[in-house]
Amino acid sequence: MQIDFNYQQVSGSTELENFTKEKLQTIFDRYSWVSRADVFYKTENTSTPETGMIVGIRLSAPGPRLFAEESLGTFHESVAKVVSQLKSQCEKRKSEMIDHA
Repeated sequence: MQIDFNYQQVSGSTELENFTKEKLQTIFDRYSWVSRADVFYKTENTSTPETGMIVGIRLSAPGPRLFAEESLGTFHESVAKVVSQLKSQCEKRKSEMIDHA
């Protein structure tokens, strides 16, 4: 499992990285064909406090890369939502791999 963290206009946080690793571990455990994750944290000015903390995660897997991005009020909420979206994408990819095998 290789995870690379990229911060854009955000200071690094060990606690946030550990939280993200813990969430991503469920994907790495369930889908052995996922080899790497690139995690992007960034902020943007928004008119509402419910958005602005953006997390994007790109997974390296057979076929096209999987990617999800979410902008919510905290990085923790964004990470949880993105990982949930990626689990759905992995399930779809897994079913496609089985169908074509």
